[in-house]
Amino acid sequence: MTTTTATPAAPTASATDAVVRVEHVSRTYGSGTGAVHALRDVSFTVEPGELVALVGRSGSGKTTLLNVVGGLDRPDEGRVVVDGREVSTLDERGLVDLRRDVVSFVFQTFGLVPVLSAAENVGVPLRLRKLPTKDREDRVRLLLDLVGLGPHALQRPGELSGGQQQRVAIARSLANSPRLLVADEPTGQLDTETGTAVMALIRAVVEAEGMTAIVSTHDPLMVSLADRVLHIADGQLIEG
Repeated sequence: MTTTTATPAAPTASATDAVVRVEHVSRTYGSGTGAVHALRDVSFTVEPGELVALVGRSGSGKTTLLNVVGGLDRPDEGRVVVDGREVSTLDERGLVDLRRDVVSFVFQTFGLVPVLSAAENVGVPLRLRKLPTKDREDRVRLLLDLVGLGPHALQRPGELSGGQQQRVAIARSLANSPRLLVADEPTGQLDTETGTAVMALIRAVVEAEGMTAIVSTHDPLMVSLADRVLHIADGQLIEG
């Protein structure tokens, strides 16, 4: 196998490299008898184009693991590499670049700006990158069509259903063509029918955009749509 040598610039994973590499990661909150061991020696990889479902009970460590992978939290031990960048050692500027260019998040709470239209919400990341107006508008239109909300582009979040708001949030997460989508219980606030549609949408956009995704979920449909399932309990990955 041919190996490559790292350059001073932040490296990017090749098509054959794992997009996510988690190696012996542990995370503890607090100390002494009150310590909570959220993650215990967790290791796994995620390959390009994979949709991985992360399954476990509330409090099992799912959210902590996703936060560590996405650079929202740091492990106490071990290392996390995303798209060739060692997330666990990045400084604040490096983390900003990671979350702008490489990783996007979808949460239970949609996090949309109430005074902006659906199109304007989707366009926020592109404005931050100072994308030319025409290119930004074309990208926003494509993404809203992709999530089935083209006709709702001018509506504000308060005028949309919960499922439609989550679709806008997904479209926004795709704006900068991330390598990795991290979704934490994205259907947690949705009814079963709407949640099913959103789960199917995530599967579709992963394929359409050529992304990799890690989705924490309790939803059996998401599990069935995933390429692989990781089970976590008490901060440890366990066999299915």
